[in-house]
Amino acid sequence: MLEVRDVVKVFKTGDNTIKPVNGISFTVEQGTFAAILGKSGSGKSTLLSLLGALDKATSGDVVVDGVNISALPDAKLTAYRRDDIGFVFQAYNLIPNLSAKDNVMLPMEFAGLSRAERSSRAAELLVQVGLEEDMHDRKANKLSGGMAQRVSIARALANNPKLILADEPTGNLDDETGELIIDLLRSLSHEKNTTILVVTHDHALAAKTDRKFRLARGRLTEEPVRAAHLH
Repeated sequence: MLEVRDVVKVFKTGDNTIKPVNGISFTVEQGTFAAILGKSGSGKSTLLSLLGALDKATSGDVVVDGVNISALPDAKLTAYRRDDIGFVFQAYNLIPNLSAKDNVMLPMEFAGLSRAERSSRAAELLVQVGLEEDMHDRKANKLSGGMAQRVSIARALANNPKLILADEPTGNLDDETGELIIDLLRSLSHEKNTTILVVTHDHALAAKTDRKFRLARGRLTEEPVRAAHLH
């Protein structure tokens, strides 16, 4: 489903060359909930940007569902980001003066769905992620962190993406709310057969995933996950 082949990203700053991603290869099957662990500055966000087509690798291939996104022209990359990928961020990245529901409807507008379709799907998704109906019309800047992250996940699901990339999704949440969000992502991954890749330094989150990778010095290694946490 997701295949990463010998991906390298090189940044040049003055005379220095930095390789936060240095020859990474791994495969994640569809419907897998996976985590990439690593310290701050270990290149986790760089790797996520490459997988989400927000940045291009210096060399190597990123293949999603049989499509080599590393070789796509810019116009196709825009469509890929819109239709095939859902993003969840630590800071939620919601539009503050729009309601929860309007935030979820937005990606569907770019995909060309009618207003009626957008409205009913957004309401359905918000219920699915556990946001009470009386909160759907509340402005994003009036939501608690846990609620805002639920809206962010609903928005990521809006266009039925093949892959959801989550960058420190529990980073701004207290432990209890963070656990609820992890459980929500895990159940969505298994019930909707969506591949979800979470970048985190939260060991509690990583312990609940199907597969766990560690990124250090530009290299990725897989670590065992205790079976008790699966499904």
